[in-house]
Amino acid sequence: MKIPKRLQSLADDGLIDEVITQLMSGKEAQVYVVSSHGEICCAKVFKEAKQRSFKQAVAYQEGRKVRNSRQARAMSKKTRYGQKEQEDAWLNAEVDALYRLADAGVRVPKPRGFIDGVLLMEMIRDAEGHAAPRLDDVTLTPEQARRYYDKIIRDVVRMLSAGLIHGDLSEFNVLLAPDGPVIIDLPQAVNAAGNNSAQRMFERDVDNMRRYFGRFAPELLATDYGKEIWALYEAGDLYPDSKLTGYFEHDTHSADVEELMAVIDAAKEEESERQARLQDDEDGD
Repeated sequence: MKIPKRLQSLADDGLIDEVITQLMSGKEAQVYVVSSHGEICCAKVFKEAKQRSFKQAVAYQEGRKVRNSRQARAMSKKTRYGQKEQEDAWLNAEVDALYRLADAGVRVPKPRGFIDGVLLMEMIRDAEGHAAPRLDDVTLTPEQARRYYDKIIRDVVRMLSAGLIHGDLSEFNVLLAPDGPVIIDLPQAVNAAGNNSAQRMFERDVDNMRRYFGRFAPELLATDYGKEIWALYEAGDLYPDSKLTGYFEHDTHSADVEELMAVIDAAKEEESERQARLQDDEDGD
């Protein structure tokens, strides 16, 4: 097929030998099947910010590291430079996540490089060599559902141990290869330690997987890996090989309202005293 404009510079530089076909077009990017140095790969072409339909970028970007304080100030002020830096950070997020997760043993497409807003990566195929289907497009046996669910849970544990949360994990963002599920689509990857919504996003990811696999093996619906894993993470006891039970004992104790009100009153009194000291200092000047 004719080489798309966004891939032309890669072809000119010899990074792409041929564009074979377009694989998909989504809210964030277009994906093409290409030949690169004789190997069949995927080229993910990220759309420009004004063309993207993903509207929750701010919630996902909270806690991401930036290169320096100048970049952080510009991004917070939303200057033209800051918007460009924010866009670059968004585009690099998936690349950084893929390298980091591949090193952590998570089954993701192996990255090959990121050039001019185009991510070259491993093409995930099925047993016949065709593009692997998404989980949403397959029907599983109960045994397959149990096995694949276990693998996904192990991978989200590895991800969290590496400090990352997918943030949008569902049957639409997992491919099924001969060796099992492969997690894809990570531009919104969340910094687990620096995002105030991290726990909610993590538990939502795990619950999405529980509901999906529970269609084929209903007993999986009774598991509660999300809260169990997060509790281990918060306690500093989560490791890639942590043993899990799939169950979590919820706190059923009622809140001590009197104790809570006493804490609030004490905080108010402390703040009043602080304000009084400030006023005295100003009067003294």
